Amino acid sequence: MKILFVHQNFPGQFLRLAPALEARGHECRALTDSGNTRSSPIPVWRYKHSPEKVDPAATRLGRNYTTMSDRGVTTARAALQLRQREGYVPDVILGHSGWGETLFLKEVWPEAKLLVYAEFYYRGRGADVGFDPEFGAPNFDQVMIAQGRTAHLGQALAHADKGLSPTLWQASTYPPALRAMIDVIFDGVDTDAMAPNPEAQLTLPNGQTLRAGDEVLTFVNRNLEPYRGYHIFMRALPAVLAARPNAQVVIIGGDEVSYGPAPKSGNWKEQFLAEVRDQIDPARVHFLGRVPYPQFTAALQISRVHAYLTYPFVLSWSMLEAMAAGCMVVGSNVPPVAEVLRDGDNGKLVDFFDVQGWNAALIEALANPKAHAPLRAAARRTVQERYDLNRICLPKLIELVESLGPRA
Repeated sequence: MKILFVHQNFPGQFLRLAPALEARGHECRALTDSGNTRSSPIPVWRYKHSPEKVDPAATRLGRNYTTMSDRGVTTARAALQLRQREGYVPDVILGHSGWGETLFLKEVWPEAKLLVYAEFYYRGRGADVGFDPEFGAPNFDQVMIAQGRTAHLGQALAHADKGLSPTLWQASTYPPALRAMIDVIFDGVDTDAMAPNPEAQLTLPNGQTLRAGDEVLTFVNRNLEPYRGYHIFMRALPAVLAARPNAQVVIIGGDEVSYGPAPKSGNWKEQFLAEVRDQIDPARVHFLGRVPYPQFTAALQISRVHAYLTYPFVLSWSMLEAMAAGCMVVGSNVPPVAEVLRDGDNGKLVDFFDVQGWNAALIEALANPKAHAPLRAAARRTVQERYDLNRICLPKLIELVESLGPRA
């Protein structure tokens, strides 16, 4: 088959799937934004998107659709050129619906089957919007804005042949009529590579080396921000460090914003660090920023306890990777986390806002590693049995994509 991947930051979620399909003899190509500098495992075409500035006063609640559909138009025009100039017609298109890129591809290639990655459908209630009152009390305007943000997501799936979501909860955010179109298959964790390693070590910027077996608390996210509970974690640190004088804290993540609003000034990392700076020992709290994958892997392999917090939102790969590495994971008790992490079985769940509860759970896990060994082993088994890349997820993903192709 001819398979086209569409993602403005390709390979994104398709890092392992694209080369696996190509290895099976399919002709795989990708279409991505010209500003995307990530290396690609397959040949890539690029479109140049130079959007006009959107006037919020003029577009009002339609501004998100305006932004996303403008990118969709750019993508469709690039696709039309591929058809007209090169005669390219894919059998299957697999694209992320989040940025509008897939909206009009069926108008260019009506004969192709379109599979959209349906990662999350915004909700006015019951998910991330209004979840954390610290950053503004929930109000009806937020509800309407959130619903307005779903216009392109609903259109993308309605015009597709099939949808794909990584978790049951993320699929459940879609309305029932659209949910019926969605298959749930996680992207997959390579549990052969992400595995416990008693010889693992991590050298910190200050030259100190931490090793497996040391008393290490880890916290990882793409960016350090409220959506991923950075503020709650930092507020828990003073009590944890006071109770565990030998503990070292390793924090991985950038200081930009992935989700939600930016702070009025500066960045979230410094804002919440400043809040507790005089209550913690800076020599024991190590901010590594964003790190290469081998360093990330080593951090999880030396971790005695891994804290994962999130709003009810997209589940981070890092939580499942931490479980695969054999971490004792303490996670926030919200639906996307509780789908994977079961309290007292393969980890510990704590109410997102309960700072004292986080104190107690993290201190207990740091203090008694042997008592938590069964939970660590169960965490790894969970990922191996349900989310393993090569044995479970990748075969299911390949089967789904191939099922959409033309029959011999």
